[in-house]
Amino acid sequence: MVEIISKRDGPRREDMQVKRLIEQNRATIVRLADQISGGGYSASRKPRQQPKAEGLIIHVGGSAASVAEASPSIRVTMNGRVISKDQNTGRQLHHIGDVRDRNGEQIFVLATKQNGFFSPVDETVAEALAELDGARLTATYGEEQLAADIGAKLGID
Repeated sequence: MVEIISKRDGPRREDMQVKRLIEQNRATIVRLADQISGGGYSASRKPRQQPKAEGLIIHVGGSAASVAEASPSIRVTMNGRVISKDQNTGRQLHHIGDVRDRNGEQIFVLATKQNGFFSPVDETVAEALAELDGARLTATYGEEQLAADIGAKLGID
């Protein structure tokens, strides 16, 4: 047996009954929604007025004093990135290079275009650290000594 269901024009009778029921009980529904959401439902329904900007609004994310007081240090991270970071905030200032494993040896690779880095260090930094590019880390010359040497060459204590 095949039933043919054709769509009538206009809303169904059941839909009209539900809409009427909702409209008749709108106040109760809103009161319950506000009770559940802690007043958030009515607050979200109110139109928000945007303050009109009369001039240029400039938002500064931090104070200029914090930038001037940056205390950089060199650090080798757990994943082998050699970075300079601000000791006051802990934020990374620059990516200097990586410690990579090549043929079983740990080697420092300076972040330059020749070494395949997308964001290379400045030319002055590259010139200052050129002799450390390719330096091997051993038991006597470890990550701490590499960081100290990079800091000394860049004038960072």
